[in-house]
Amino acid sequence: MKTPRHSIVRSCRGLSLVEITLVIGLMLALASIVTYSVGSLTDWRKGRDASEKLRAVYMAQKSFLADQPSKSYATFTDADLIPYLPGRPGAMPVQTGKNGEELNINIQVMPPVLRQGTTTYDPSSSTTDGLWDVGSM
Repeated sequence: MKTPRHSIVRSCRGLSLVEITLVIGLMLALASIVTYSVGSLTDWRKGRDASEKLRAVYMAQKSFLADQPSKSYATFTDADLIPYLPGRPGAMPVQTGKNGEELNINIQVMPPVLRQGTTTYDPSSSTTDGLWDVGSM
C-alpha cells in the first residue's frame, strides 16, 4: 500500500537588502557611541590619575610641615618631599596631559598644581572637582 504524499509547503523567508542595511547601520552607530565613550573615559582616567598624584604630593607637603613647622612651603624642594611621599618612590611623580604633553608639579604652592611651562594646567571646568587638581580636601 502506498502512503499518500502530502505536499509540505515551507515558507523560506530571507533578509532583504533593506533589513541588512538597517542592521549594519545600527551596528555602526553603536560602535561609534562606544568609541566616543571610551575616549571620554580615557580623558577622565588621566585626570583622576593626575589628581591622585597631586593629593599624594599635598599630603607629603602637610607631613613635612608637621615635622618642620618653621619651614615655608615656598621653599620646598623635591628632596624635602620625596621621603614623605606614599610608598617612598625615590622621585617626584610625573604626569602627562590630555594630549601627551609633559607636565610639572609645582610644589611651592599649597595645594600643589600641575604646570605646563609657566601656566597652571587644568583642562576641567572647575578647580575643585578632583580632576587635574587636588579637589576640595
